[in-house]
Amino acid sequence: MPIKLPQNLPAFDVLSREGVMVMSETRAARQDIRPLRIGLLNLMPKKIQTEIQFARLIGATPLQIELSLIRMTSHETKNTAAEHMEQFYRPFAAVEASGEKFDGLIVTGAPVEHLPYHEVTYWDELRRVFDWSRTHVHSTFGVCWGGMAMAWHFHGIEKHMLPQKAFGLYRHRALVPASPYLRGFSDDLVVPVSRWTEVRRDEAEAKGLITLLHSDAVGPCLMEDADHRTLYIFNHLEYDSDTLRQEFERDVAAGLPIRMPHDYFPDDDPSRPVPNRWRSHAHLLYGNWINEIYQTTPYDIDAIGR
Repeated sequence: MPIKLPQNLPAFDVLSREGVMVMSETRAARQDIRPLRIGLLNLMPKKIQTEIQFARLIGATPLQIELSLIRMTSHETKNTAAEHMEQFYRPFAAVEASGEKFDGLIVTGAPVEHLPYHEVTYWDELRRVFDWSRTHVHSTFGVCWGGMAMAWHFHGIEKHMLPQKAFGLYRHRALVPASPYLRGFSDDLVVPVSRWTEVRRDEAEAKGLITLLHSDAVGPCLMEDADHRTLYIFNHLEYDSDTLRQEFERDVAAGLPIRMPHDYFPDDDPSRPVPNRWRSHAHLLYGNWINEIYQTTPYDIDAIGR
C-alpha cells in the first residue's frame, strides 16, 4: 500500500521515481480504508530533504500512510521558501486547536544542541507538543535532538556536550534482539552519527528507558520508553548516502573545525562515492515501528488517549 502525499509536494515526484508507492489525496479518497495518520514535526533547516527522507521510510510498508507536515507556530524558518511552508505545513497551534489525533508522530532533530533547552526560542511550544502527544498520539518517535529534548522533558535525562563532534559511521550492537522494533536486524550494524551532545546510557536506564542499539564508541543510539510507546533515536538512520558529505563540505567551506567523518569515505578519500551501508536497517526500523502502531492502535482514531 502507498503513502498518501499532496501531488505537488516535492517528495511525491522524488519517491515516485525511486519506486516508492505514493498516492494522491484524490485517489486515496476512493479507497474504503483507514490510513495510519503519521505526523512529522519538522525542526530541521532543510525541510524538503527531511520530508523526503522520512516519507521514503514510512512509505515503504504494506500499509496506507497519511503523512501530515507540522511546524512550530512560533518559529519562522529561514532555509525553506515561505510558499512551501504555507502550502504544505500546518502550525502546531492549528493542529492542537483542531483536537485531531495521530497514530504516530516523528519529532526531528534541530541544529540547536549547543543551547540549553530553555534558551531555544520555541521551547515552551515544543513542551506543549510533547505533553499533547501523550493524549493525542498513539506512538511517538524522537530523533537526535528531538529525542534528547523529549527525554529531558519527560524523564529529566541530561544531554552532555562532547569534547569533539561525533561524526561519521559507527558500529552499533543490537542489545535486545527480541524487541519488535529490531525484528530482522543484524547483530551489529553501522549508523550515521552527527552530533555534539550525548545521552548517557546509565543515566537513561536509571530513569526506566531500555537501550535497544548501542555503540561502544558513541554511546546509546536507540532507546525505548515502553510504558508510553515512545522511541528515542539519537543518530540518523534516515540519512541519505551523501548527507554526511554535505555536512562535511558545508563546514569545510565555512572554515569551521571539522574532522573527516569516521569510516565514511572509502579510504578517507572525499572524492570517492560513498556506499550506503545502513539503508536496509533504516527501512527495517521504521517499518517495524509502523507495524507496531498498526498492531496496537485503535481502529477508532478518536479512542487514542482515552
